[in-house]
This record gives sequence, C-alpha cells and structure tokens, in this order.
Amino acid sequence: MSNILIIDDERAIRKTLTEILTYEGFKLDEAADGEEGWKMFCEKNYDLVLCDIKMPKMDGLEFLTKANEKNADVPIIMISGHGTIETAVDAVKKGAFDYVAKPPDLNRLLITIRNAMDRTTLSKETKVLKRKVSRVEEMIGESEGMKRIKETIEKVAPTDARVLITGENGVGKELVAKWLHEKSARSEGQLVEVNCAAIPGELIESELFGHEKGSFTSAIKQRIGKFEQANGGTLFLDEVGDMSLSAQAKVLRALQEGKITRVGGDKEINVDVRVVAATNKDLLNEVEQKNFRLDLYHRLGVILIHVPSLNDRKEDIPLLIEKFLEDIAADYGQAKKEIDTKAMEALQKHTWTGNIRELRNVVERLVILSGKNISMDDITNFVLPK
Repeated sequence: MSNILIIDDERAIRKTLTEILTYEGFKLDEAADGEEGWKMFCEKNYDLVLCDIKMPKMDGLEFLTKANEKNADVPIIMISGHGTIETAVDAVKKGAFDYVAKPPDLNRLLITIRNAMDRTTLSKETKVLKRKVSRVEEMIGESEGMKRIKETIEKVAPTDARVLITGENGVGKELVAKWLHEKSARSEGQLVEVNCAAIPGELIESELFGHEKGSFTSAIKQRIGKFEQANGGTLFLDEVGDMSLSAQAKVLRALQEGKITRVGGDKEINVDVRVVAATNKDLLNEVEQKNFRLDLYHRLGVILIHVPSLNDRKEDIPLLIEKFLEDIAADYGQAKKEIDTKAMEALQKHTWTGNIRELRNVVERLVILSGKNISMDDITNFVLPK
C-alpha cells in the first residue's frame, strides 16, 4: 500500500482527498501547514506528496525545495486555488511532478497520482538495473592496506603479469581480480571465473580445458573449456589451492606454452589468456604437504597481492556501511536509513569472522529489522551475541 502525505491548510480539502484516496487503496497522512508537513516528511518514508502552495508558516514552494534536497525520488504534486500559469510553471521548474488547480478534478488527480507512482517505480528499477549491470563495484576503503592494493592494481593491471591474490574468505579477492581485468588492455575481452573449490576433482580438467565428444560417459557433445572462453581476456582461478594435482600439471603446461588440449583430444589449441588466481590457503604450506606444486606456485605468483581482513582495516568499516546502506536502499526502493554514532562505533569494534561478506549481511539485516534510524538497541538485539 502506497503512502501519501497531504499538506493543506484547508481541512475540507484534506478530508475530501483522504476519503477518496483511502477508497482507492492508498494510505494517507495529513498535515495542516508546511512546517508540520516538513516534519512528517523527515520522519517517515512517503511514496508521494500532495502539497498546497499558499500555506501559513511554510509555503508549498519552500517545502518543495527542501523536500527535493532531502529526497528527490519522492514525486510532489502541487495543488492551489490561487494558481496561474506562471505559478504552475514555477512549481514544475522547482521539481514538482505536476500542478493541479483547486477544486481538483478527481479523475485527473487520480491519473496524475498513478503516473507519478509509475515514474517512481521505473526510476527505482532503472537505478537497481544500472547498479547490477555496472561493470565493477567500487573498491571501498582508505586504510593503508587498501591504498597499497589500489596502487598495485594501477601498476600491474596494464601488464600481462600473472597475479596471485591471497586473503581470508569474504575479504574481496574477487573484486581485486575484476579491477585487474577492468584496468588492463584485455578489458574488452571476457573475464572468465572458475571456482576450483566448487567443482569436483574429476570434472575440473573438463571445466578448464573442455572435452571432446565421447571422451567419457557423459560427454555427449564437445565442450569448450574456460581457457578457450577466456582467450584474449582474463581467467580468474578462485580458490586455486583446491585444484587437483593432475589439473595443476595441465594448468602449468598451459601457462608455460600457451597451449591446451581438451580432455579426450590430441589437438593442441593455442590460447592467449592472462591468469589471475586467488586462494584463502597458505600455498607454501600446501606445497610442503604435497598438495600443491611449487613450480605452479611460482608461475602464478609473479605479483602477490594480499587483501587484509576486515578486522585489520576497521577504519574502513564506516565507509563500507554507508555504501551498503545506499545500495540496499536502492535495491529495496526506499530511502536510505541513517545509523546512529554509537551504533556505528559498535559495528566498528565488532569482530568480523566473515569479513566484508558478513558486514554486508548484517547491514541488510539491520535495514530490514530496524526503525527509521539504526540505533544501538538494534545492534544489541540483532547483531551482538546474547
């Protein structure tokens, strides 16, 4: 049910509009003057505002200006019994969705409200889609660790040097890989991602190098592998420490010679691929345990980038929280929620075992369960262990 705020100093107009719009399925709040309306606008999220122009304390045009500064996504329809063409033009220039003269033609008013709601819906959907199709998310953080990573990306990305990204789960290793690709000369090519931990050992070679028809029981047709898909672009091997030893040997050959052979085939295929790998494991320890090839480690680790845990860069937490609050508000089609200072400090002191991924989930939980603002009580109730 859409929320509409009516601001008008004429009680009869408010009563009439409330009765009609309530019957049409809207939820209504009323304000008798501009100041009261402004206070209600600041305290609650509205989908649309109907606002008189001539009012005591604060007139409609002043309200319009302040409301657009606070949240330009809320359409405001101006209504007035003293209007002229100049007044209407002035209101629209200042950001009003439309202008309706008193006494309002109810059919026209309903059509105007529906059009305003439709525009708001389309605007919200467009913003969400733009975010989703944007090539790479921003790297948030001004800590020393993040500054070093950004500087390294700027230097390394234009080259074809292979990069090994290390760090705990959830710290943003994939985002680093995406920026390495985005800032490289290969950015017009594909960034192909492979999660080595998610693919069974017996299928990883087929996934990476492809297979020929009939090469094994379920190979009912030829398949192109990730190396071929990434030709001319970047191949991101996530959780490379979980790759089987036999697949490691083939990856090593592909890196050395720039050639692959599909499973079940004998034809050598040239591939031009930049490989970026990531792992949450200590690969040198894996080498000692005979789980990872030392020669492959040196091939992959031409450039080493370590992404620090969130607990090691807590000064970045406020920036991350503000970004998540904006993104979540856009996804849900609602105004961004604010967070109290004490609540922010509590989240900054919290120990984040799941790193940025956990922080993002916690912020979303707080947005859903909290009131207008996120308070310390919300942190106590929904974040801190009981």
